[in-house]
Amino acid sequence: MPPRVRQPRLQSTLPRPSIPPHQCQCVCQTRSRQFSSTSQHATRQRDDMFRWLNGPGSVFRQPLPGSTNYINAYDKGGNLIRARDMRAGENNGGGAEEKAESKEKDVDEGEVRDLEVDVETATIKHKKAQRPSRGATTNAVPLPKETAEDLMPFPMNRQFRSQSVLSEELKDAIYERVMVQGKSVRDVSAALGVEMRRVGAVVRLKAVEKEWESKGKPLATPYSKAVLSMLPQTPYIPNDPRVHESINDLPVHRATTLQLFQPVSETRHFDRRDAAQAFQRNLLPAEDRIPHRELYLMEKWRYEGVQRDERIQRMRERNEEDFWAKKEREDRRRERERTEVTKVDHGRSVFKFQDVKVDVRAGKDGRGPAGVGARYGVPHQDRKRGMIKIPTRVG
Repeated sequence: MPPRVRQPRLQSTLPRPSIPPHQCQCVCQTRSRQFSSTSQHATRQRDDMFRWLNGPGSVFRQPLPGSTNYINAYDKGGNLIRARDMRAGENNGGGAEEKAESKEKDVDEGEVRDLEVDVETATIKHKKAQRPSRGATTNAVPLPKETAEDLMPFPMNRQFRSQSVLSEELKDAIYERVMVQGKSVRDVSAALGVEMRRVGAVVRLKAVEKEWESKGKPLATPYSKAVLSMLPQTPYIPNDPRVHESINDLPVHRATTLQLFQPVSETRHFDRRDAAQAFQRNLLPAEDRIPHRELYLMEKWRYEGVQRDERIQRMRERNEEDFWAKKEREDRRRERERTEVTKVDHGRSVFKFQDVKVDVRAGKDGRGPAGVGARYGVPHQDRKRGMIKIPTRVG
């Protein structure tokens, strides 16, 4: 590699002083340097943050008992909006317009830099806030229930609402009815307004919890209580249970996801059963595929004018028939598995062997629903360009 040629430095026209040979012959130039790497803008944001934490934000250090503690439920001064509105309504006997105007004004708070609140003043205001203390009496006025504006944990995302979770009392009631009283999951779901899959999950988790308690394993009870105290809960009221969620939503079948045009005559009465047959020959109608068909039948009988006692008697007979039919199907499945499946126990694992016919299970094209890999699906051609999307013949 050739040696690097140094560029000559610009020579100054000023005369240089004579420097002794034993001293350094380089001229060092000193530059002004800032030793702080933090910009003034970042320092101002930091001051605003600590001003808010010591002022209006100090109300979040201790969670509000029996309520959520989201930032959207407080105004810029650290006061609970619904408690302030309740006191204002008691003082002036209404004030609906002022209440709506103040809520609209306080909802759109997004930047903490707009808070020009002195630290001492905000701290004094926080001490005087209407919050229940540890030594508060029992005759204190209870706070009103959270509104939809109070259940927004993220002020910038106004479309998200925090959903309610099951309380511990409701979980215990679900486990008691299923495991102790022997009621079915369907009946408990309809009685308490909780979806059947959630009922099954609660029963399984409660069984694991009780097993751990019997073995003396520690539980994260303080953590569970802390999390539940910050979320809205669905309480358990024995005589008047509250609906936790929708329990009778129609599941989406794979056959109904296709785009389909079915030509029919104008005089034909085309109902849900005909629509199911158009999608698939063996597809049940919507009223037979909902999770709680008994609720549909009860409402149908009531619309037809059947008396209440007769409706209850019909439902009991139907539930008994369903129970024995389900038990018979389960017995047949176990018997078939016992005769067709060979089990080999190796201690830690059990291997199951079964003779199958590929043409019967997977079909001639290998895409049958019982074939290997069928769950990964096959892309549909109904929205592909160039495909015929209207029926070519009328059957």
